[in-house]
Amino acid sequence: MLEAVFLTLKLASVTTLFLMLFGVPLAWWLARSHRWWKEIVGAIVALPLVLPPTVLGFYLLIALSPQSPLGRGIADTIGFSLPFTFAGLVVGSVIYSLPFAVQPVRNAFEAIGNDPMEAASTLRAGPIDRFFSIALPLARPGLLTGAILGFAHTVGEFGVVLMIGGNIPGETKVLSVAIYDYVETLQWEKAHILAAGMLAFSFIVILTTMLIERRMRRRFP
Repeated sequence: MLEAVFLTLKLASVTTLFLMLFGVPLAWWLARSHRWWKEIVGAIVALPLVLPPTVLGFYLLIALSPQSPLGRGIADTIGFSLPFTFAGLVVGSVIYSLPFAVQPVRNAFEAIGNDPMEAASTLRAGPIDRFFSIALPLARPGLLTGAILGFAHTVGEFGVVLMIGGNIPGETKVLSVAIYDYVETLQWEKAHILAAGMLAFSFIVILTTMLIERRMRRRFP
């Protein structure tokens, strides 16, 4: 049981790191770009919000399998195939949780408006300087919300991680899969413990997010 807890926290932490590394620049581009096709990219990013997790997991399993050109190329590069490994779980989790991290950050960037960026530009601040010194500090509430939601959403995943990771103890058996296992084997007490823990965790995450957003909006109106 503890093994599944630690594996889930590890997966959520690694996934959140990658979500911030890739999601923040993507959110900035979606918020600032004037390309007509940016909303197509935004729709693709948002697909996991409406797509059944098993469907996403199924296509990820096919795309990353050694039989596909992409999966074969990745396996040749890194020395192993991604399905049914922790690395595969990370890839699936990043894709599945991406909209939960990108959307709050994009909204925060859009709320900044053009005036602060134009004012910094008149002071000869370059694009990179404006991004790090103006945009990121002003977008702190959205950044924090995106990180928290990405982490929490990863903790609660089931369909995607089961499809692409399977049920390998110590490698891909996360909390949601462990609960499913306990129910399947009629181990109700263990299932209750894990399910109640995730319920409490979800409530704490939502409450914490609301309180942090409220406090940070007061500090950075």
